Amino acid sequence: MVLERLMHMIRKEFIQVFRNPKMRAIVLVMPLIQSMVFGYAVTTDVKNVPTAIYDQAETPESRDLIDRFIHSGYFSVKTIIRSDREIDELLDNGEVAAVLRIPSDFSAKIASGSTAAVQIIVDGTDSNTAGVVLSYAGNIIRNDAIELMQKQIGNQDWEPLGVNLQTRAWFNENLTSRNFYVPGVIAAIVMLVTLLLTSMSVVREKEMGTMEQIVVTPIKPIEFILGKTMPSIILGFVNMIFVTLISVFWFDIPVRGSLMTLFIANGFYLMTTIGIGLFISTISDTQQQAMMSTFFFFLPALLLSGFMFPIANMPEVVQAFTYFNPLRYFLIIIRGVFLKGVGVTILWPQILALFILGTFVLTLSVKKFRKNLA
Repeated sequence: MVLERLMHMIRKEFIQVFRNPKMRAIVLVMPLIQSMVFGYAVTTDVKNVPTAIYDQAETPESRDLIDRFIHSGYFSVKTIIRSDREIDELLDNGEVAAVLRIPSDFSAKIASGSTAAVQIIVDGTDSNTAGVVLSYAGNIIRNDAIELMQKQIGNQDWEPLGVNLQTRAWFNENLTSRNFYVPGVIAAIVMLVTLLLTSMSVVREKEMGTMEQIVVTPIKPIEFILGKTMPSIILGFVNMIFVTLISVFWFDIPVRGSLMTLFIANGFYLMTTIGIGLFISTISDTQQQAMMSTFFFFLPALLLSGFMFPIANMPEVVQAFTYFNPLRYFLIIIRGVFLKGVGVTILWPQILALFILGTFVLTLSVKKFRKNLA
């Protein structure tokens, strides 16, 4: 009898969710759109930097250097300029982001064995992009200098004396920002969908005036709570699987760890998001108020999770608040499973934190909600 009442309650919730066009869009369309936006649009990779070339030397050596920039894939030559005045105009108007300026004595200094200067002028408005562009340009110029010296001394194994720096990136070998951001979208979508579904489903009963009818039915408070939260739990797992499939099969993002670890962590993560949604529902009187409260919580949680900005760069006071943010822990877990291939032996502190947070928030919310039903 209990199971029958519970199943009827869950069925009623699914009907209400999918009957509402707005809720259907939140559950089905929003995960797809956000996955595509973050997969294609949100990236810190710097490619095809609009570049102007000012070649005062116009020699074979200068043209070889220019060819290296063109074929690197990082720079896209938009124009060839003939004066310093054009540099100011192009940068001021935002037509180019970098200028390669090769002086007239470039080849002569190379032939004499002295140091030849090359100038890279970069638009520093976006400091992060400017730093990456300068790093790319420095590597291209260094490789060109090595090749020129090899030709001069006739020794193909020669390299400049000093420290020979070799870099190796683990876990994300090509340093593709998409591999970093797209797994994080899974955590963000699961939080947003479950928050909205849980908070809106309960307050909808208040707004429609059906809460009193439900209270006088034989259904018990715990059955009512389970009936309201189970659809959110199911849809939370469905969204996680859906976005994971898009990440793996559309964006070719590797999954190196155990999916079982991801499912277990997602279960504890859902405890926190559903508990917060349930709490929001108890303090809201209308669906509009519940939605505003959800976004009031979600946006700071997203910013303070490490999704876009490193937590280590935040002030210590702000860092302290992030320990109460479930999204922080789930992001570490999901990126660890996707990119590092680590399991419970490494991620147990984050999983334990989610369990403690979820238990506390869900217990507090259920007690407050049952008090309101009484």
